[in-house]
Amino acid sequence: MKQFNTLLLLFLTTTFFAQEQVPSATDLRIYDIIGNVSADSIKADVTKLVGFGTRNTFSDTVSTTRGIGAARRWIKSDFEKSSSACGNCLDVFYQKDLVTKDMGQRVPHDAYVVNVLAVQKGTKYPNRYIIMSGDIDSRASNTMDFKTDAPGANDNASGMAGTLEAARVLSKYKFENSILYVGLSGEEQGLFGGAGLAAYAKEKGWEIIGIFNNDMIGNIKGVDGYVSNRDFRIFSEPLPANETEEQRKARRFYGGEVDGISRQLARYVHGNVKKYMPEMNPMMIYRLDRFGRGGHHRPFNDLGYAGIRIMEAHENYTQQHQDVRVEDGIAYGDVLEHVNFPYAAKLTSVNAINLASIAWAPPAPKTVEIGGIVEASAKLKWTPVDGAVGYKIYWRDTTSPTWDHSRYLTETEMTLEGVVIDNFFFGVAAVGANGHESVVQFPNSIMR
Repeated sequence: MKQFNTLLLLFLTTTFFAQEQVPSATDLRIYDIIGNVSADSIKADVTKLVGFGTRNTFSDTVSTTRGIGAARRWIKSDFEKSSSACGNCLDVFYQKDLVTKDMGQRVPHDAYVVNVLAVQKGTKYPNRYIIMSGDIDSRASNTMDFKTDAPGANDNASGMAGTLEAARVLSKYKFENSILYVGLSGEEQGLFGGAGLAAYAKEKGWEIIGIFNNDMIGNIKGVDGYVSNRDFRIFSEPLPANETEEQRKARRFYGGEVDGISRQLARYVHGNVKKYMPEMNPMMIYRLDRFGRGGHHRPFNDLGYAGIRIMEAHENYTQQHQDVRVEDGIAYGDVLEHVNFPYAAKLTSVNAINLASIAWAPPAPKTVEIGGIVEASAKLKWTPVDGAVGYKIYWRDTTSPTWDHSRYLTETEMTLEGVVIDNFFFGVAAVGANGHESVVQFPNSIMR
């Protein structure tokens, strides 16, 4: 009996210490973040933005009560208010570029496109940025009309309000990576604000982990009558727009047609929402954006940065890009009454928990090698990551949209016995001591 008790104690002790080596799978702070996002706060911000009459990029910049100038000054002051509450933890400033009439058919006159930035610097990786954006500007039926009222309650005061709210909530925490909250201008005239900021980031040498572009996060009733306050879409392009010809040719033999950096970012958001907000239904849409349309993540994609669009699942086109009016019994216009604020709060939470998870996580391995050609087992080897206590190998069927299988380990190489390389796709994420994971790195080198 004594021998049995000794063996049992040894087993329990060994099991305890083995489990201690594996980071916790759940971070309770994430639930606090969800709980602190306020629908009332978002409603107040959307109401304030609508009150500026029009936020057309080329509207009045002098008035204190009307036009995009007044709107962006108020947004800056709101970011500064959040910064004051956290001991000046946000660096708030304007970033602007001159747009001229010869730069597009939607430019009525030369003007500065001004973005409002609030940077929350990371404690360990201050030059690595995860970004949440909303659009400041709105438009009437005629995008060249910068005088007519264009309330833009859902498009896109909802996304802008969500970004302000995320800054209020997350600024109460410390993160290893930097978070950038930004209001972008010029979206309706040709994605000028996003293009300017992406170029600014490249010029400054920022390492962009990815951008969450929030454009319309407040409508739950589609033009087809479908109503849902749980569904939302995640748009992501399959491959980087700036991939090389050599990379394209290699993919023909090794696969990875849907495994670019933006698609991995989309999978990260999808998985994290399923884990922490299971009541929501994230829909991964395998497109850059809506059919034939675009959003402010695209300029980042154009420069090779990861970027996705997070938005409502069911759009109502009578409430987008429309003068406020009643015509043939149909009420047109993007007005306050059509925004569902509890739903906007949910999508704000989606952003906030993923910003936090990525900002708390170590970087992904820079290089992941894969081998196992004409062998019974796949082999993976990757560069070690500073700050990682372990790694997760992920794999999935080649037809699966999500990472369905995983294995945790502390080494930087592994052979997956009996998992044939031909039948699956693979990736590796770094895991921090707090349990948060990097975005998955798809193999980018071949072991012979």
